[in-house]
Amino acid sequence: MRLFPIRGGIHPDYRKELTSEQAIVRLPLPARLYLPLQQHIGAPAEPVVSVGQKVKKGELLARGQGAVSAPTHAPTSGTIADITAVTAPHPSGLPQLTIILEPDGQDDWAALPDPIDDPFAAPANVIRDRVAAAGIVGQGGASFPSAVKLNLGTQQAIEILLINGAECEPYLTCDDRLMREHAAEIVDGARIMAHALSAPRIVIAIERNKPQALQAMQAAAAPHAAVEVVDVPVQYPMGSERHLTQAITGWETPAKKLTAELGVVVHNVGTARAVNQAVRFGRPLTARVVTISGGAVAQGKNIEVPLGTMVSELIAFCGGLKEEARRIVNGGPMMGQPLPSFEVPVVKGTSGILALTAREANERSTQPCIRCGGCVTICPCGLVPVEMAAFIRKDHLDGAARAGVMDCFSCGSCSYICPSHIPLVQFFNYAKGELAAQDREKRRLDQVKTLSESRAQRLERQAQAKREAAAAAAAARKAASATAENKASQ
Repeated sequence: MRLFPIRGGIHPDYRKELTSEQAIVRLPLPARLYLPLQQHIGAPAEPVVSVGQKVKKGELLARGQGAVSAPTHAPTSGTIADITAVTAPHPSGLPQLTIILEPDGQDDWAALPDPIDDPFAAPANVIRDRVAAAGIVGQGGASFPSAVKLNLGTQQAIEILLINGAECEPYLTCDDRLMREHAAEIVDGARIMAHALSAPRIVIAIERNKPQALQAMQAAAAPHAAVEVVDVPVQYPMGSERHLTQAITGWETPAKKLTAELGVVVHNVGTARAVNQAVRFGRPLTARVVTISGGAVAQGKNIEVPLGTMVSELIAFCGGLKEEARRIVNGGPMMGQPLPSFEVPVVKGTSGILALTAREANERSTQPCIRCGGCVTICPCGLVPVEMAAFIRKDHLDGAARAGVMDCFSCGSCSYICPSHIPLVQFFNYAKGELAAQDREKRRLDQVKTLSESRAQRLERQAQAKREAAAAAAAARKAASATAENKASQ
């Protein structure tokens, strides 16, 4: 297959050797599991269990609310110990409503939905409904409900299902190990998703620094003519949905558009395996593979983790820390989010936990911009970070918006390359948050204005109706009086 170049990008120190040869191991059940009700984009799930209730593995704990919400299921059997606020795996460190489950050690499965023996003969909506009911969200970190993306085939003509195995973030190797150890399940899940999307082609894209994964996936895909495995260049951020689409098709996704509008839907390899498990076996998403790495960790590992496990349990399972962790990151070092501590739970979008040393964190003081233009050269979106940062420093957010800050997807390449160590991506995240808040406030005020105008119109209609009724009544009285006078005069 002919590949197309993507704009900009960088080649950081990938550090994948720390865990790339660590086969996936299963974590023993911890004493407690903490399951936040917000493990996805969209409204938090609504609990359907109560404190003291006994549940089995795979049983529904919380129901999704709205189109982009997702349900939560029990990762094992046990008792609901509490439903309370627990620190979320988020930089804010704010608490979030969480179901606390005490495992009973039996790991007994609940009654699961019947497997769909021949998913390729099943209607597409049956597949989508099963994926939605299983609580599957994107395993690459975005946590967007997968069933919503599978519904895009009803709105657009989808030509390619693109399976993202690039895993371009440094340190992370969970997708690499999944492809090596579960290639057949990934290919099967991809074929099921392609059926739901009515997509005639499946392309599985893997960066060239994963030769064993490439070999395993090519062997699993060989019997299926519609499935093609492609090796793409090692170039961060190749794993970005838009840039992987461009590398494979040559099509650049316009601003404020979806790749689906180009006929391409992108899913992660972990998502494909989760779909296989849900459709073939009726199993909801209750666990995922997480990479534990970083120079501060005694022994990095790839671990299959029950959702809700405290990160501190994973660190202990890896032998603890061999030196102080200067920074704790949820995800990869480029786009991952800093964590307040190890006392936060693993959620559906947790691809990795990094405990970075002071040397790895590379925290240095910010210097004045030297106008070198490096950030402009490497920006994969073709933006001008130095210009956007100048607008944001002056609190001129409208100028930053006109310069395209909302098209930035926070890959961090500009911050990485900046010789002055300016935290450019933090500027852009701040601006995007403020602009989004302003947009929400504008929509709220517009709604208030619409409601106010509707109320004024309604009151005016009521007043007009009253005036007309009063006038009609007065006319009726006048007519009755005239009639009475006529009779009296006769």
